[in-house]
Amino acid sequence: MSDKVDTEALFAFPCEFPIKVMGRQQPGFARTMVALVREHCPDFDESSLRTRLSRENSYLSLTFTVRAKSREHLDDLYRVLCDHPMVSMVL
Repeated sequence: MSDKVDTEALFAFPCEFPIKVMGRQQPGFARTMVALVREHCPDFDESSLRTRLSRENSYLSLTFTVRAKSREHLDDLYRVLCDHPMVSMVL
């Protein structure tokens, strides 16, 4: 028996998929993350972006709902976001 999960079977692509990006509250963070998401999802609707500050206003959480075309598409987007130096965590 394999522990590997077939995510293609779990999702019917294309689909709407929420991605949460967290980083320190700093000038340009939200703008930079929107630009990165748009590189991979040119049809991203910025009006769907949800933001939330941490209790002490140190961190900013951004929730993007993107149109995921495939598992590879999501993996590429996650990789780019995770590798960015302004990002603390991607969920």
